[in-house]
Amino acid sequence: MRKKQLALVLAAVLGISSAGCAAPAKGTGAGTEADASGKASAKETSAKNAPEADQESGAENAGKSGAWKPYDENGQIKRDDRDGTGKNGVVSTGKYEASRIGADIIEAGGNAVDAAVAVGFALGVCEPQSSGIGGGGFMLIHSAETGENVFVDFREPAPAGAWAGMWPMDEDGELTDETKWLGGPSVAVPGEVKGLLYALDTYGTMSREEVMNPAIRLAEEGYEVSAVLNRDMMEEFEVLQQFEECGKLYLKDGYPYSVGDTLKNPDLAKTLSMIRDGGADAFYKGEVAEAMVKAVADAGGVLSMEDLENYDVKLRTPVSGAYRGYEVLSSPPPSSGGTTIVEILNILENFDLKEMGHNSTGHLHTLTEAMKMAYQDRGYFAADTDFIDVPLGGLSSKEYAASLAARIDPDKAQIFGHGDAWGYESTDTTHYSIMDKSGNIVAVTKTINYVFGSGVVPAGYGFIMNDEMDDFDAETGTANEVQPGKRPMSSMSPTIVLRDGKPVMTVGAPGSQRIISGVAQVISNVIDFDMDIQDAISAPRIHAGSDWTTSDETIMIETRIPQDVIEGLKKLGHPVLETGDWMDYPCVQAVVMLPDGTLRGGADPRRDGKAVGY
Repeated sequence: MRKKQLALVLAAVLGISSAGCAAPAKGTGAGTEADASGKASAKETSAKNAPEADQESGAENAGKSGAWKPYDENGQIKRDDRDGTGKNGVVSTGKYEASRIGADIIEAGGNAVDAAVAVGFALGVCEPQSSGIGGGGFMLIHSAETGENVFVDFREPAPAGAWAGMWPMDEDGELTDETKWLGGPSVAVPGEVKGLLYALDTYGTMSREEVMNPAIRLAEEGYEVSAVLNRDMMEEFEVLQQFEECGKLYLKDGYPYSVGDTLKNPDLAKTLSMIRDGGADAFYKGEVAEAMVKAVADAGGVLSMEDLENYDVKLRTPVSGAYRGYEVLSSPPPSSGGTTIVEILNILENFDLKEMGHNSTGHLHTLTEAMKMAYQDRGYFAADTDFIDVPLGGLSSKEYAASLAARIDPDKAQIFGHGDAWGYESTDTTHYSIMDKSGNIVAVTKTINYVFGSGVVPAGYGFIMNDEMDDFDAETGTANEVQPGKRPMSSMSPTIVLRDGKPVMTVGAPGSQRIISGVAQVISNVIDFDMDIQDAISAPRIHAGSDWTTSDETIMIETRIPQDVIEGLKKLGHPVLETGDWMDYPCVQAVVMLPDGTLRGGADPRRDGKAVGY
């Protein structure tokens, strides 16, 4: 609430509309959904009037005034024209500039991995409050040629100097300052540069110059500040003031940039050029590494040169599940996301959701109870499996899910604890989605954690350090306690859906714990309700079971859902928090392959997302 109030005050001071800083008033339409009055679906609208973005070319145009914008002439967030279609490839990301760059890479002959790496570096330029080279993430790759599925973990581990209980707490177990999520003590070892370059070297076809030059050019020439970036700058204004180097990058004359302003970052262009020319060593050794260590130490952290030099990418086996005949591949630990998505879908498979009707009281009640049980298991069991045993087989078991489904009472809401997943164990945070015409699929979720991360910026290098240490528990003795080298629990869930080994969908989202529920709902919308991918993303959502702002029993609900449904949920005993027409998060990006081989992308109108096809 404090940040929302600060944003409104700044809006008044700067003389701009406060609607860029908050959700639109109730009644704002999605602009892309089919409705009872016969409005065309997003797919039908796209077929009649293909978006200009799919026809533009050239990364040099990505930040120019003639390019597609996620806001209207009044600086308001646009809720329509987010989809894209192509025959050769589709890229759906949280920023048009990055999607355009990815589509250009495919047009130039690159594969989906080449595009993913180019997009990754570009997003660090034009969505700097959410991700960048000071952070980390996960990449899930499906090879059309070999059928191989690879999960690349470039998550940020705790520095060697970190320890359990490292943040000050009072006698009631409450944190006494903000250093768990702000400043040097919140910084973990960044993995993005090694992760992206590993993927390029191992699975890509292009050179570093080819995939990195568009991002470097974008940093040099600049991009337009969107309504979302303006809002984030306003809500985090105190952080930008507190951390001088961060403020130098993202404040203009001491205030947030206005919607439509051009933002350039020559320091980041310099750093990316060093990585382009010198590879990962240019980041993890030498002057950039020294600048990171100094900035973190000056802000009270424990990152060392040895931490950076010793960072390793890890290859893991994706979590695998099945939902109504579709294969679902997603993120394994240290992410909790993939396992929890599979658990939610496994529970839902025991019900005829289509018969209930989309977003009916019965549907949302069932979905809520499934989320609540799965999130209880997530909170109890999830951890880095390099350090802690986790019953992954039990959590993804159909039998276990059936036992949970049997506990759902259709006539009332319940409070659940964690289940006995061990009893079913057998022996045996920005997101983007890319698919090319060959059926190669890449899903990537990456982050610096909170908006503007730790606030720490190595002077002269143009990027923000993550605050990923906040994803550990502050308490000692838990599965997710701090340990040197351990990777904290995550909700990031890059996901791929196949049928008979053929590509169907790639999907994921940023949004902390809400990633899981958002991705599960979009998958269900497509499979259970036969929705077009853009309609599936734009459709009103709920979230329940785990959130930093509510109790575990509360349903957060977008108020585009009919009021009689909301009242029906209350009568069943659900506490309900009406969020307005659109939540800020999660923001789902997805691409599907249609039966005729056409690739269709959807992007979330809750922030700046845009799909671009070639």
